[in-house]
Amino acid sequence: MGVLIVLTVLWLFSSVKADSKAITTSLTTKWFSTPLLLEASEFLAEDSQEKFWNFVEASQSIGSSDHHGTDYSYYHAILEAAFQFLSPLQQNLLKFCLSLRSYSATIQAFQQIAADEPPPEGCNSFFSVHGKTTCESDTLETLLLTASERPKPLLFKGDHRYPSSNPESPVVIFYSEIGSEEFSNFHRQLISKSNAGKINYVFRHYIFNPRKEPVYLSGYGVELAIKSTEYKAKDDTQVKGTEVNTTVIGENDPIDEVQGFFFGKLRDLHPDLEGQLKELRKHLVESTNEMAPLKVWQLQDLSFQTAARILASPVELALVVMKDLSQNFPTKARAITKTAVSSALRTEVEENQKYFKGTLGLQPGDSALFINGLHIDLDTQDIFSLFDVLRNEARVMEGLHRLGIEGLSLHNVLKLNIQPSEADYAVDIRSPAISWINNLEVDSRYNSWPSSLQELLRPTFPGVIRQIRKNLHNMVFIVDPAHETTAELINVAEMFLSNHIPLRIGFIFVVNDSEDIDGMQDAGVAVLRAYNYVAREVDDYHAFQTLTQIYNKVRTGEKVEVEHVVSVLEKKYPYVKVNSILGIDSAYDQNRKEARGYYEQTGVGPLPVVLFNGMPFEREQLDPDELETITMHKILETTTFFQRAVYLGEVPPDQDVVEYIMNQPNVVPRINSRILTAERDYLDLTASNNFFVDDYARFTILDSPGKTAAVANSMNYLTKKGMSSKEIYDDSFIRPVTFWIVGDFDSPSGRQLLYDAIKHQKSSNNVRISMINNPAKEISYENTQVSRAIWAALQTQTSNAAKNFITKMAKEGAAEALAAGADIAEFSVGGMDFSLFKEVFESSKMDFILSHAVYCRDVLKLKKGQRAVISNGRIIGPLEDGELFNQDDFHLLENIILKTSGQKIKSHIQQLRVEEDVASDLVMKVDALLSAQPKGDARIEYQFFEDRHSAIKLRPKEGETYFDVVAVVDPVTREAQRLAPLLLVLAQLINMNLRVFMNCQSKLSDMPLKSFYRYVLEPEISFTSDNSFAKGPIAKFLDMPQSPLFTLNLNTPESWMVESVRTPYDLDNIYLEEVDSIVAAEYELEYLLLEGHCYDITTGQPPRGLQFTLGTSANPVIVDTIVMANLGYFQLKANPGAWILRLRKGRSEDIYRIYSALYVVDLKKFRKIAAGDRLRGQYQGLSQDPNSLSNLDQQVQKKADMVNEDLLSDGTSENESGFWDSFRWGFTGGQKTEEVKQEKDDIINIFSVASGHLYERFLRIMMLSVLKNTKTPVKFWFLKNYLSPTFKEFIPYMANEYNFQYELVQYKWPRWLHQQTEKQRIIWGYKILFLDVLFPLVVDKFLFVDADQIVRTDLKELRDFSLDGAPYGYTPFCDSRREMDGYRFWKSGYWASHLAGRKYHIRYYTCVLFLFSFLTKQDLPNNMIHQVPIKSLPQEWLWCETWCDDASKKRAKTIDLCNNPMTKEPKLEAAVRIVPEWQDYDQEIKQLQLRFQKEKETGTLYKEKTEEPSREGPQKREEL
Repeated sequence: MGVLIVLTVLWLFSSVKADSKAITTSLTTKWFSTPLLLEASEFLAEDSQEKFWNFVEASQSIGSSDHHGTDYSYYHAILEAAFQFLSPLQQNLLKFCLSLRSYSATIQAFQQIAADEPPPEGCNSFFSVHGKTTCESDTLETLLLTASERPKPLLFKGDHRYPSSNPESPVVIFYSEIGSEEFSNFHRQLISKSNAGKINYVFRHYIFNPRKEPVYLSGYGVELAIKSTEYKAKDDTQVKGTEVNTTVIGENDPIDEVQGFFFGKLRDLHPDLEGQLKELRKHLVESTNEMAPLKVWQLQDLSFQTAARILASPVELALVVMKDLSQNFPTKARAITKTAVSSALRTEVEENQKYFKGTLGLQPGDSALFINGLHIDLDTQDIFSLFDVLRNEARVMEGLHRLGIEGLSLHNVLKLNIQPSEADYAVDIRSPAISWINNLEVDSRYNSWPSSLQELLRPTFPGVIRQIRKNLHNMVFIVDPAHETTAELINVAEMFLSNHIPLRIGFIFVVNDSEDIDGMQDAGVAVLRAYNYVAREVDDYHAFQTLTQIYNKVRTGEKVEVEHVVSVLEKKYPYVKVNSILGIDSAYDQNRKEARGYYEQTGVGPLPVVLFNGMPFEREQLDPDELETITMHKILETTTFFQRAVYLGEVPPDQDVVEYIMNQPNVVPRINSRILTAERDYLDLTASNNFFVDDYARFTILDSPGKTAAVANSMNYLTKKGMSSKEIYDDSFIRPVTFWIVGDFDSPSGRQLLYDAIKHQKSSNNVRISMINNPAKEISYENTQVSRAIWAALQTQTSNAAKNFITKMAKEGAAEALAAGADIAEFSVGGMDFSLFKEVFESSKMDFILSHAVYCRDVLKLKKGQRAVISNGRIIGPLEDGELFNQDDFHLLENIILKTSGQKIKSHIQQLRVEEDVASDLVMKVDALLSAQPKGDARIEYQFFEDRHSAIKLRPKEGETYFDVVAVVDPVTREAQRLAPLLLVLAQLINMNLRVFMNCQSKLSDMPLKSFYRYVLEPEISFTSDNSFAKGPIAKFLDMPQSPLFTLNLNTPESWMVESVRTPYDLDNIYLEEVDSIVAAEYELEYLLLEGHCYDITTGQPPRGLQFTLGTSANPVIVDTIVMANLGYFQLKANPGAWILRLRKGRSEDIYRIYSALYVVDLKKFRKIAAGDRLRGQYQGLSQDPNSLSNLDQQVQKKADMVNEDLLSDGTSENESGFWDSFRWGFTGGQKTEEVKQEKDDIINIFSVASGHLYERFLRIMMLSVLKNTKTPVKFWFLKNYLSPTFKEFIPYMANEYNFQYELVQYKWPRWLHQQTEKQRIIWGYKILFLDVLFPLVVDKFLFVDADQIVRTDLKELRDFSLDGAPYGYTPFCDSRREMDGYRFWKSGYWASHLAGRKYHIRYYTCVLFLFSFLTKQDLPNNMIHQVPIKSLPQEWLWCETWCDDASKKRAKTIDLCNNPMTKEPKLEAAVRIVPEWQDYDQEIKQLQLRFQKEKETGTLYKEKTEEPSREGPQKREEL
């Protein structure tokens, strides 16, 4: 029966003949395709270099893709080799990564680095030895002999370094292609040399003969927006379509449903009817695709109706439906208006919206995505940074899974916020060593102040310092009284006190504490004793007054003397013998020893030190004026902190506020920068095995995590309680801090470190200690006595006996006695089973020391004998010889671990009910895993959203690790168009618990989505039917409606600059009715953008006008840029490779010097990574955080003799900096050096912008009108971003014909400037915002001529017109055509008052741009009128029929074809009617185009000569 109905329908429609129209978009790279094998190796290298080298070994048999029957078998051979090193989840991520081609840029960067060497002639692979290259093994030997005479090469962070046994040996960089035969042979030779300690082997990818095809990129969106046709802006020139490979268009979508017919199923059921089904499908598509506008009442509920439609579909298809509806909304809207919305859905959405607003800050209609509680910002984070998040989360989750933590406990542990505190660290100020000179809570002078903390919440004016009787702000001055800076600091303290600033002030006097020095000899001791005397006789406040009197006697810059103290005491206390206060028998030495003790113990650095609530100020902040300002700033900052705490009820009313401050997590007992540094290195403790260090042969073949597991398995710990689980089972005792002490315990420094650790342990029950031996000398039975004794005790004794024995062994006397031949029995301690100990001690088995030594070398990367401390897997070290690391440091380390991670993890592990030793091990391992994560934002908790009626829910697969993914979305927004396809891909990649909450808007008054959208993303590489790689991925818009006018837009990651390279169609005006079948738009990734912010490190200000150049060592200047004044922003165009950032020759280089200048834009995943900095031998990092504003912060500093020089030689005054300044000086001069003066007078620079074929046609005619009327040579500048491939192809031919110069310039809209979504607005913005950075600095004046203008005079006259010092000249709007008065919006309202009688300027910048949030309509030149001088040009420079009367036309020097809001006349008709010469120009160019086309087809086309001087310089400068 079904067949009959279908056949009848087919017969009914057999007369219908309509072709389906489609639009496809692809984006490729400029560089050639890179082998997937190499990309897979980089994926593994990201995990560890060890995995990289293992994969290299495993994949040697794979060869290149030519060695395989099909691409498919090559791909699967790669996966097979890689999968043995990856978990199932990582395997999926690898497939996704290969589909994204995210490491292709990394391989290409190596290609560029190799090209810079350069490779020797005729070599498929080659070596570079300290700058000399060869591909012969014999020559390699010779180069190695002379290597030491040449400097070592610069190595990059992405380089693959083979583990070296001798870091001092020469560096051999091997450039080759993994998998090739040549690679295998050389690789084996290099490994044997490296193992023998003869070389350091570094590998870089190099493909001698790449496949000549580009890489197809994905991870971007394509928008097909419906254009307003109010003014007709479509060209009438006919375009011939090109042949398109139609196999790219498949109709095999999973839901191929059109008007209720499921064509996927029908094709399966009736394969014989394929042709007719195709016809029926076409007809139905045509009939549904016409988009009649909807009435306002139909629009109101579209958001809820779309949600209802999505939620009504089967759960496994809900995302597919959401993708289909949001991405094709304009054609689906009418059908959706018929959907009913249940009250349950509406109520639940509205209920959830209260929570969305309160907890996530989301309004109705907003979207958000959270993965495991991490917020993924879809505006700033691209698919590559999202991939990093997935990979990182997978690492942690799989680590926790391997440690046996699963399901909900896994997600609870994951959500622990254990990031090291970002706040500056503070020391504890609750010390009796501090002499406090006032106390806000008890001193009578503060009696009138309110004492309640609630006062903090009382509103005041901003910046007012609140006077409250609580010690909220405590300042401690740690000073040497005899130092010359002390007087100034005491004055500052006095100023705070006398002005009633709410500060409690204390002093610590650090003086000579040896007992035979008294106050009659030493000024410092004299000041201390005088202070103590007055404090005891009267009080601390008076003692401080005495101090100020003493220091008032000291001249500026001099030191205090004993006589100053004596004279003040004699005057104030004439009845007391000064000698009894200051002399040898003085009783006034309180705090003398304690003060020095406190100062040394806190480790706060050189004197003087000022602490604010325990936090030390930096040295440069101690200048008296600076100190005053910074203290006031700190008081306001701390007030905010307390306001929050009081508001949230975190400070009980009866709690001492100083106690509260000192209990904050950033308060530590001692400040040791090695411990507190943000750069932290952790061991991977997640592996597990059953191996131990006492089997050396087995130990050596384990990988790094395996070796770490074996070391951990072999550990026996010392604990304070003297109980280990071997004796008494005490489940309540988990010790959250584990120290592994690494050192040579047969040397004094190793023993001292161990001794300090054990001493610290006596005061703490949270700590376990064990040891790793790192012998300094060759290992022998004789020289490892102490190490063997310690090991034997740990293996055989109870924890208590072992601890007492090891403490004895760690003391200096023991080792000396043993070395002198004493018997080990002399050191026996009570409770020790000596015979058992002796048996192990005297055993000749040295495996444990051998294993430990290999572990220190290969995993901890220590030299022989170096010391380190490993605390919960964090490696602190290597410690320098003689570097102090004492009890206090262990105390600090313990404190930090407990506060940030230890206690939180311990409480979770306790709930798992595992036994004590295992539990302590788990805390250590989980801590190392979680703390090793890069610092990210805190995870957001979201428990309470209702999900019965308004959410899509997908449950995870049971028993596997899963990601917790929450999305909040309004299904009729641009975010939904991107989010739905992204979630569909994620569902195929990862196991996830997904909830998608609808966040609908009600009462819509406009069509919510006016565009079609495709997000190009595939979870895995796809193949064609003959098993070769499919061409793609590409965006496909199938079955599109034919009546609307579309404009095509790409939505790419921030750092990509793309351009349209091949299509005959006008992508700005796509009208499918006039297209044969397919519009194929091909784009190319032209540049990867390097953007950043530049600051002068002396002033902290951006050095506006500073110029950078980017290049390679072989070609130093490839692109240049200029630093904007706002934010010091700059951007440079690069491609994958290593680039050197330099200052441009000229004033920039003369005045400034640059810091940290070499970067690898290997734009790994198309973003920057760091490169080595030879000067400091360290890595110069680029920000990896995709949310951070800059990718590259560049510091510069003026040279000493140039401090007063200004880069901009016209020396603008200081108070004029601001947004407009960032470009106002760009036109009125700037550089005046010789380099800049060339060509200045004999060329006219004309800038213009066009987009779409019609405006490009006008642009060519404008150029012709200029050339016909101007005698002086002309150079045209065009914004490249929006030009069509047709125009770019034709312009060199036209330039040759009419003998003019041209240059294409481009600039990417900065990410910190409000992002526009409408193409037209972006183009308007480009016309003014980036003028100073678009042009090289050789251009000091240019004319802007709009594309639709016709010039009727010599433009030299305009170029030479004086602007009287103003940076801009604009023509005012005509107001002579009276019938248009009703359309002159600037004559009333906002504009009338803003212009205040000035003229409204045209031409062209009537720019509508959301630049400032308080202006909805933004007209730049007229808004700038108050900030930037504008010179009005004579009216005849711009005549436009809309606004100017006919009488003035004969004087017109240029005619502008501006739109007429009254008649809405199409541009082409207006051009022919208004400008008589327009048609002649049009015909002349058409003839030229025909000639060009003919020559192109016959192959006789004039080829542009790059050596031609007129164009070569600047034009080549633009291309990388």
